[in-house]
Order: sequence, then structure tokens, then C-alpha cells
Amino acid sequence: MADNPDRVDNRVSAGTGSDLRTLVAAALLTYAGGVLMLVGYILLGNAGGALLGLVGAVFGVLWWRNLHGRKVFPRDPGTGSVITLAGVGAVLTVLAVVLI
Repeated sequence: MADNPDRVDNRVSAGTGSDLRTLVAAALLTYAGGVLMLVGYILLGNAGGALLGLVGAVFGVLWWRNLHGRKVFPRDPGTGSVITLAGVGAVLTVLAVVLI
């Protein structure tokens, strides 16, 4: 199988660990954005709060993109960045629970 001329190597991936960190970062970005919308809705009590949370989530994604070389989903995100993103998601979740 190693001599198969039709086989194409995956040159996009930086390895399994990197792919897993990218997947976790994408999930955490989505989660944190949703929880930020929830916090906005809880604070203002209407759809305007959710819209304000959405604007905050967009700015969060733009900040993340700026940190990682103009890519929202970098090829090899750092472990520290993913842990920070998990921490932000946890803090937002606790805030939402406290506000309810």
C-alpha cells in the first residue's frame, strides 16, 4: 500500500494532536458565542440582549483570528490558546447560571 501511486498524502494536517486541538477550539468558539448570547439575553431580558451578545461573539472571533495569524481555524493552535478559550467558556457558563 505504501507504493500506491494514487495515494495522496494529507499535507493540510499538522498531525492528529493539532487536528484535535483545532476541533476543540472550533467547538469552544461556538459554545462561548452561544453562551455570550445567552448572557446578553438574561441581562437585558429581550432579543436585543441576544443581539448584543452576538456582536460580542463576533468581536471575540475577530480577536481570536487576530491572535492566530489572520486565521479563525489555524493549522496548529497552541494548547494555551485552547485552554484559555475553555476558561472563557467556563466563566461565561458560570455567569449565566448565576444570573438565572
